[in-house]
Amino acid sequence: MSLVLPLPLYREKQVFLGIVALVALCLVLSTGCSKASPFYGEQRSNPYPTSDTRHPIPLSSPAGTEHRAVMLQHLESIQVIVNALVEEDYELAKGLTESHLGFFMHRHLIPPAQPQARQDAPLPEAQQQPGQLPPAYVKLAMAHHAAAEELARIIPTKDLKQILPQFNNVLKACVACHLEYKVRERS
Repeated sequence: MSLVLPLPLYREKQVFLGIVALVALCLVLSTGCSKASPFYGEQRSNPYPTSDTRHPIPLSSPAGTEHRAVMLQHLESIQVIVNALVEEDYELAKGLTESHLGFFMHRHLIPPAQPQARQDAPLPEAQQQPGQLPPAYVKLAMAHHAAAEELARIIPTKDLKQILPQFNNVLKACVACHLEYKVRERS
């Protein structure tokens, strides 16, 4: 009979300790998920730059519009390339990388020794554009195209451990340029 009496007391302690542990766990989790607000009158720090420090590229309105269309095409191409990689359609991913991000697609934007001598540019406006692009911008563009061409070279391996780091290099080239430059339309 002595075994029966301590059992309910033991269960009460166990239930009590369980409730205490559950309450403590809830407190810990709720404080980790709560949003800390600044004290009254305290300034919030802004993690983003407040002013745009990018260098403008002066382009005529048609050239600026064309440039934005190319940037949008790059973004759309990157999304389709990612999807092709997800679907394991390596041939499509390689083809899009070569045709939309590689050097051939944008060769008319890169100035040769004499920018005015470039005759293979598809649009008359694009023939005028190379002289307006800063040399540092051209260097960033060439780095982007080189990264894209290296990605196209790696894709046929079908090895994501090789493809993804190179794809990251393409994205880093995009980000580097967009952090440094913006289009400023000229009238």
